[in-house]
Amino acid sequence: MQIHYNIENFKSRNPVVTVGIFDGVHRGHKYIINRLIEIAEVKGGESVVITLWPHPRHVLNHDPSLTRLITTLDEKIQILSEFDISHLVILDFTHEFSRLLSHEFIKNILVDKIGIKHLVVGYNHRFGNDREGDILRLQNHASKHHFTVEQLLSYGNGQQIISSSLIRDALLNGDIRTANESLGHRFFISGKVIGGSRIGRSIGFPTANIRSEHPLKLLPKDGVYAAKVLIRDTWHFGMLNIGIRPTINDNPEHKTIEVHIIDFDKDIYNQQVRIDLEERIRDEMKFATVDMLRDQLLKDKKVALEVFKRLDTGKGNT
Repeated sequence: MQIHYNIENFKSRNPVVTVGIFDGVHRGHKYIINRLIEIAEVKGGESVVITLWPHPRHVLNHDPSLTRLITTLDEKIQILSEFDISHLVILDFTHEFSRLLSHEFIKNILVDKIGIKHLVVGYNHRFGNDREGDILRLQNHASKHHFTVEQLLSYGNGQQIISSSLIRDALLNGDIRTANESLGHRFFISGKVIGGSRIGRSIGFPTANIRSEHPLKLLPKDGVYAAKVLIRDTWHFGMLNIGIRPTINDNPEHKTIEVHIIDFDKDIYNQQVRIDLEERIRDEMKFATVDMLRDQLLKDKKVALEVFKRLDTGKGNT
């Protein structure tokens, strides 16, 4: 997959294109991408995924924190790289870009820069300033500029349509199972290992403290999770805590991400890691003593290992 941050000299053979934010790259997005690749093969062309960064709501809203990211840009690229996509185009979303009308976006970018031959869109796709470009307008422009359009049906789980908003709500409620099922892969957090208080080490549960790679990354509901940890291309079992660590922390405003990696005792300070959340174990709890905290962590470890055994997914992502 070739990644393009600039399209001034973009070249592709019979480009088959889709456009979207693709936050989370969930099962609905994957449905579109797989269809895109299929059409490109039939037409003897190349698949082109166009995404926008930063997230438009982070540029246009007064409070960007109202829309937290399921995937950062690097995480999105990581997931998309698992598909047989020919080109990934990352367009810089700015206030100026947001003022493009639908016909300007089609003519100036899709036609003149990308050389589009076929466009694949989702069931609710709209584009252009104030999202004024609907499927009928798109089809009219397609006829004018000599490319074809295919709009796909909605993609759901039998009960509701899968969307990034649905997944955000599930994560904020701690419903990792629903989030992972809707994503079609495990929700994960990428970040760098930073220094911590080392209190965990003193009670037999050393933890790696993680700084997320983006300040607007969505974090699930506070609590303890069974998780898999990727370090230097190797997966490990772990227990993840998200929250304020109420037993040892007097500052309720200071939220941390820390993971205990089971049967692992190497120095990984300042290294990049990836943490895949498998299942939620419990809420955060405040204990009267550190010894009581240690006893609970022993119980959590047992539960986490039972989760890994029951799911029998090995140590890689699904």
